[in-house]
Amino acid sequence: MTGVTNGDGDPRRAIELLWGVSAPPRRGPKPKLTTADVVRAAVALADAADDIEAVTIRRVAEQLGVSPMSLYTYVPGRAELLDLMIDHAHGELTAPGQDLGWRAALTAIAEDQWALFHRHPWLLQVTTSRSALGPHSFAKYERELRAVEGIGLGDVEMDAVVALVTGLVRSTARSSLDHARLVRTSGMTDAQWWQRAAPVLAEIPAADAAHYPLSSRVGTAAGEAHNAAEDPAFVFRFGLARVLDGIEVLIASRTAG
Repeated sequence: MTGVTNGDGDPRRAIELLWGVSAPPRRGPKPKLTTADVVRAAVALADAADDIEAVTIRRVAEQLGVSPMSLYTYVPGRAELLDLMIDHAHGELTAPGQDLGWRAALTAIAEDQWALFHRHPWLLQVTTSRSALGPHSFAKYERELRAVEGIGLGDVEMDAVVALVTGLVRSTARSSLDHARLVRTSGMTDAQWWQRAAPVLAEIPAADAAHYPLSSRVGTAAGEAHNAAEDPAFVFRFGLARVLDGIEVLIASRTAG
């Protein structure tokens, strides 16, 4: 699957659409649809196909029963539609409990985003170098920063902590979804694949465990623990805990004196 970069469209028009800035009234019949209808149809297409490339103006128009040209009444093009889709998905995220400490709040935020990526895998096919500058995306960032406000970090460090946590979620969720997609397309679980691969590997003397003792020991332990070659969900939660440990050490070092 090829990656898609958001933010390629007209920033003014995209931002106006994201924030619901009304265009001047037009003469003629009342539009059959709303921009929100178009966005929901596009999200449904991407979810069903498990692929952002499935979303084209033509296919969204077919889904809504209108002509492709009429869809440009609501969105200028695919680039702006992508920004709207991302912001729409971010609207599903929720705020952590108000009484949570910073560590529990960041954990809740990370778990919420992990679940979002699994509901909408196409989000991971988008290169978000430029944020969708909509209300839900702003609210997402605000909640993330609020979780680490007042704990002893500078503003730039707060931004870096948020990027570190959300980057971990994104990378491990991608591994999780890639793994699920491989199982689905191959028709084999990891255990079934290994049952076929292990006998072949055993026939090759150079691949003997004696030549790779650490790989053999650790790989066997991990395989038995996860019943698979890897467990992205375990890596996500283990990695998140270690990241939070490091932040905690940094904060403690500043208050120790």
